[in-house]
Amino acid sequence: MAKKAAAAKAPTKTEILNNIAEETGLARKDVSGVLEALNGQIAKAVGKKGPGQFAIPGLCKIVVQRKPATKAATRPNPFKPGEMMEVSAKPARNVVKVRPLKNLKDMV
Repeated sequence: MAKKAAAAKAPTKTEILNNIAEETGLARKDVSGVLEALNGQIAKAVGKKGPGQFAIPGLCKIVVQRKPATKAATRPNPFKPGEMMEVSAKPARNVVKVRPLKNLKDMV
């Protein structure tokens, strides 16, 4: 029963680094460097000056949606027809979406 609980748990960063190092034959430090470089590339692409999207080929696409600010308003309440409700103002924000690509969908 303890094995099932351990299997359902997501792998830790250390486990991921060790597994990749074993499969590729690279040193754990090299694998860590590659993942740090990947983090840097993603930060450049989805940052304020970047194009707002980054794709890891075959796995996922990371997209930033820049949503504008909204004003406070009175709108109909969708849960109580005929009643109006106050909607507060929201500041502009960036929303990060991670979309799976075909290979990742096929893995599941």
